[in-house]
Amino acid sequence: MTIPLRIAEVADRVGISTATVRYYERIGVLPEPARGDNGYRRYDDRTVELLEFIARAKQLGCSLDEVSDLVTAWNGGECGPVQDELRRLVADKLSAAQAEIVELVTLTAELRRAAAALDRHRPTGPCDDRCGCVADRADTADTPARSTPIELSSRPAHESADATPIVCTLDPDRVPGRLDDWNAALADATRTAIEGGVRVELGDIDIADLVRLAAAEQGCCRFFSFRITIDERGHALEVTAPAETTDIVHAAFGAPA
Repeated sequence: MTIPLRIAEVADRVGISTATVRYYERIGVLPEPARGDNGYRRYDDRTVELLEFIARAKQLGCSLDEVSDLVTAWNGGECGPVQDELRRLVADKLSAAQAEIVELVTLTAELRRAAAALDRHRPTGPCDDRCGCVADRADTADTPARSTPIELSSRPAHESADATPIVCTLDPDRVPGRLDDWNAALADATRTAIEGGVRVELGDIDIADLVRLAAAEQGCCRFFSFRITIDERGHALEVTAPAETTDIVHAAFGAPA
């Protein structure tokens, strides 16, 4: 016989607050619990499993409406429909996350140009058309508008100054297209973790096209290293980079399963 759990025990096992459990009940994500003779809520292990599933969905960025749909599928007792729905949501959120990366890269470039403009000219008196306060007049020969490297990460202080800089020199306007190219090339690939990066199993992917794409990427992000391997495991692209850029590698080339 399963011993009923109190709300504090459930919350402790899942790592959430009792207020969160009550909130999920109030909005209908959790079913109304049974009550003991003393009026206290009583839960079972199934509730703990459901709350752990909800926590996983929230970790992946699912909204409460999306969580409600997932819970409906989960309550069906079959994993397949749950995986189908979660796979669709994960794909949508991956695309959204990559779009946010593009926006942040573009904003970084704009901020760098603004910083450069503000340093170029400090007028005496009111702002003028060259001070950088109102517009970026990045029209001088030494500060081209679209050639400023975008710093993606900071290296640890102990690394040498001549280490490959972790910057992207690609025109921000071209970043979305580059991400689309990688997404299209590696759409059906399987990924596994390797030291310093990710291994992408290529399958039927055209290696010649992939080589050209990797060469273009290495041209603007020299901190990436690309290696195509052919062995008993099949064809693969191995992408490695400094440890502090792991999130960037996963965003661009996919995270290991």
